Amino acid sequence: MEFSSCFNLSRWRPWATIWLWIALVVLQQHTGVVISDSNYLIGLGSYDITGPAADVNMMGYANTEQIASGIHFRLRARTFIVAEPEGNRVVFVNLDACMASQLVTIKVMERLKARYGDLYTEKNVAISGIHTHAGPGGYLQYVVYIVTSLGFVRQSFDVLVDGIEKSIIEAHQNLRPGSVSVSKGELLDAGVNRSPSAYLNNPAAERRKYKYDVDKEMTLLKFVDHEWGPVGSFNWFATHGTSMSRTNSLISGDNKGAAARFMEDWFEQNSIRNAYTDGFGVDEVPRRVSSIIPDLHKNHHDLLELAASFQSHTGGPAANIRSVARRVRGALRQANKTVFVSAFCQSNCGDVSPNVLGAFCIDTGLPCDFNHSTCGGKNELCYGRGPGYPDEFESTRIIGERQFRKAVELFNKASEQLIGKVDYRHAFVDFSQLEVTLPKQGGVYEVVKTCPASMGFGFAAGTTDGPGAFDFKQGDDKPSILPIQMLRIGQLVILGVPGEFTTMAGRRLRDAVKTVLTSDSRGGFTSNIHVVLAGLTNTYSQYVTTSEEYEVQRYEINHVDIPVKIILHPGTHDTARFTYLRSCVFANHDRLLGFSKFSLLRGDLVTVTFWSACPRNDLMTEGTFALVEFLNGKDTWVPAYDDDDFCLLFKWSRPSRFSTRSQATIEWRIPQSTPPGVYRIRHFGSSKSLIGSIRHFAGSSSAFVVA
Repeated sequence: MEFSSCFNLSRWRPWATIWLWIALVVLQQHTGVVISDSNYLIGLGSYDITGPAADVNMMGYANTEQIASGIHFRLRARTFIVAEPEGNRVVFVNLDACMASQLVTIKVMERLKARYGDLYTEKNVAISGIHTHAGPGGYLQYVVYIVTSLGFVRQSFDVLVDGIEKSIIEAHQNLRPGSVSVSKGELLDAGVNRSPSAYLNNPAAERRKYKYDVDKEMTLLKFVDHEWGPVGSFNWFATHGTSMSRTNSLISGDNKGAAARFMEDWFEQNSIRNAYTDGFGVDEVPRRVSSIIPDLHKNHHDLLELAASFQSHTGGPAANIRSVARRVRGALRQANKTVFVSAFCQSNCGDVSPNVLGAFCIDTGLPCDFNHSTCGGKNELCYGRGPGYPDEFESTRIIGERQFRKAVELFNKASEQLIGKVDYRHAFVDFSQLEVTLPKQGGVYEVVKTCPASMGFGFAAGTTDGPGAFDFKQGDDKPSILPIQMLRIGQLVILGVPGEFTTMAGRRLRDAVKTVLTSDSRGGFTSNIHVVLAGLTNTYSQYVTTSEEYEVQRYEINHVDIPVKIILHPGTHDTARFTYLRSCVFANHDRLLGFSKFSLLRGDLVTVTFWSACPRNDLMTEGTFALVEFLNGKDTWVPAYDDDDFCLLFKWSRPSRFSTRSQATIEWRIPQSTPPGVYRIRHFGSSKSLIGSIRHFAGSSSAFVVA
């Protein structure tokens, strides 16, 4: 590639330079910093952002055939706020979504301004995605990111904006005196480098500084309310949200979403059992079974007779579907106690895959070509394998559980409290108009100017986690104005970046910022500074690599066209929205279609099918489409599991594309921790009339016995 009057940003690493500039600004404005005690105001919040579970293309793999048709488990927005008692505050929102969106961020800021004035703005609020590839798309403003979802999807957009706003409101309302502690540790078996040949092109001397070719360190924050005790944790660890494959059609938070559920359930169950002493154990991954289910020891024959008295029924009212689901999620919420919030955030995951067994050719079973990730010259045949291969649900569980177990370890030993100032910096930078000084041979330097870039073949080629749809090799590629952000809580600095940094690019950025912040005493930082990188924050601009990695040409570098006037005047975004996604047609429900077994063992799979209606008629936000209930006594049904549980799947389908009827299949893999007793499966849905009115309905299976 030749250069003339302009210098392509994608071929160098100016991010470190920009962040150095921001760091210097922070330092210059932090003169006279006074280190205070560890008391902050802390607040945490969480809200459902699951979105449409039917008809909408999923964001991440750009696979037109990957259309949502059910729920693996629900997606959430999780927020923490840390504030000085009478000073600055910062907000961090972690989304169970592929990435943040500039359009979503703008709309959230408009709502926060209307509610709180200038208390929460784009300067001190960071919104970051975990990078699951199993969430509904259509919520970004760029055509290249919404073309596979047939344009802008209002439901996807609205549920994100509503969920983020409500999670921030909840965190704000929960603000109370507390402390924040930090803990770090290595997690060795949750990520591998999926572009090792590119990593090897980095300087050998630089690579020798690190033991691994991906970052293995997890950094965790523990939030402790002075009255309630521990109320949450947020951690950052780099691994892609691609344990679920490009053929999966169930909405899922992938491995990080699973880890969050495991940890929230673990804390709630341990709290209910009054097990919090010097630290919680983690011998068993929790399964979100209701704590009020008794451990009955009735005669099996008596249970069968009792179950036989409850037959299936459909068509009943479903007025309390959301309150039922809330009962499943926790006695703590009912007791008006702050609910524990745990988020597993994304970091420099650009070249890190959770498919730790490696990449193999699906035709031969042999490893893929090392340099190009192809099989016989074709990238479509090269796929990464997770630890549960060939079961992607098991791979998701395993990688999620590994992160969960490390987080529990760090949570239990977190003792270093964050002490000092809360602050933030934010800037929009035009990366197509930067002057960059480059070293040349002979000790001289040349000043060049960046110019706009564009996506090339590597974008279409995809990765070993999800090959592209065309026969491209990863090997030939080429943003403009982007938000960059820095949040400070004492000795912790969070770098909010709008893309996927590779391992080495992230290391260079963290090291550069740490060097600048510790080199000037005016900032109040010491060598004990903690710098974490939060990827996919506030908007999305593809990958950020080192210049050496880019020379290998395995990355789809970004093209982002965001004029300054659009950023400063968000209303101009409205004219760019389009959609070709059809609305749900008239749909109704009828009866239970299939259920046979009436006596099962733990570990068995229960499958029930109902006639149903399109899930887009009502997203059941903070509710559920599926429910497992336990018979307590002789006539009281107690909620036990819902569609936010890892063990319960809600699957939706139509007999034909334009059918007015559809089917809901609910699958429950009975956990080993399930108490014996009588159970039933319930389904909640909503039908739409020809005039558009919505009617909710419910149905249930016959009762059955779990021995």
